Amino acid sequence: MAYLNFLAVFVGIPVLFFALLNFTLHRLGFELPSSLRTWPALTVVGGHVLLALVYTTPWDNYLVATRVWWYNPDLVLGITLGYVPFEEYLFFVGQTVLLGLALLAAGRLLPDPSLSFHPQPYLRLGSAGLALVAWLFGLLLLLWGHPPGTYMGLELAWGMIPLLIQFTFGADILWHHRRPVLWTLLPGALFLSCADALAIRSGTWTIDPEQSLGVTLGGILPVEEFVFFLLTSSMVVFGVTLVIARESHVRARWFWAG
Repeated sequence: MAYLNFLAVFVGIPVLFFALLNFTLHRLGFELPSSLRTWPALTVVGGHVLLALVYTTPWDNYLVATRVWWYNPDLVLGITLGYVPFEEYLFFVGQTVLLGLALLAAGRLLPDPSLSFHPQPYLRLGSAGLALVAWLFGLLLLLWGHPPGTYMGLELAWGMIPLLIQFTFGADILWHHRRPVLWTLLPGALFLSCADALAIRSGTWTIDPEQSLGVTLGGILPVEEFVFFLLTSSMVVFGVTLVIARESHVRARWFWAG
């Protein structure tokens, strides 16, 4: 499967679907709850596209340069920026837009939390602690130097940093808005993982078996790929939610005033 065809089917069509769904819901009067309208949501999604490009580009280039994964040169346009094909950058953009639009649709369709928000510092502390442990585990895998732990170590060392920040600031805010968060995050990660499995099976890209744990889901998908989509989907869904949530702005003003 050509990479561009993969993007059209598994990213482009879903993006169009959720764009149309949001437009239709808006016309029918289904708006985001007031607690998720502090900043213009589409602008926030666009900002996360830029963040995804800036944060992911060096890391992904390193993976390709060190052959943690590689792409079939016959199935891409032949345009590369650094070590990575142009289509990969389109994937960064498309995944972020897809998850952002899906989150907005979920926010329009699901009811606003019935209970008022109450800060939960222990939830923030506990979530941040777990993220820190996962980050340290990733570093240990890399320091250990055992080749099969390379991909997982690079993922955790890279991906847990934004999540650590997000949990420290607003794990309780994310839990307060858990309905749209979970209804976007879990199906989104599963959908992208299944699409990824099809791309691997068709030879669009390949994960180096020498630098991965050798554990597969469904006999096709390396577990690291599922972890990747779980991490990246969390970054986008958590990030957009925290930026547009009213509770985040109240907390940010409190931090700034303090």
